[in-house]
Amino acid sequence: MIEITKEAAEEISRLVASKQEETDGSYGLRLFVEKGGCAGMQYAMQIAEQSAGDQQIIAHGASVWVAADSTQYLSGCHLDYVDALNDAGFKITNPNAARSCGCGTSFEPGDAEKPEGAEFPEEFDEEACVSNQS
Repeated sequence: MIEITKEAAEEISRLVASKQEETDGSYGLRLFVEKGGCAGMQYAMQIAEQSAGDQQIIAHGASVWVAADSTQYLSGCHLDYVDALNDAGFKITNPNAARSCGCGTSFEPGDAEKPEGAEFPEEFDEEACVSNQS
């Protein structure tokens, strides 16, 4: 379903280890999409316990859970972790996106994946994209 790089798995494991030191729960990276961002839909993720209906993916020893209502948007995605001088964080490459914004956190789904009645901007709101980066 989702390809997870070794670098992403290592960062997930690091984050989960620090979270599990505080609690007794079983945690992983939970991925989902929600309305918002400069392109109409945005990626969201959190270190959390698995929710009912989540699809579990285990890669390189790390657990990733995809929210049930987000699988259609995330199927076939590539999850990586980048740590560069000018940019650090999880990066999602989504083959289902009709277009993605420059910040990489927002996308417009292809026609088959668009929620019924959803409206998407004709053009990206680059100011909103830049303000989300700070």
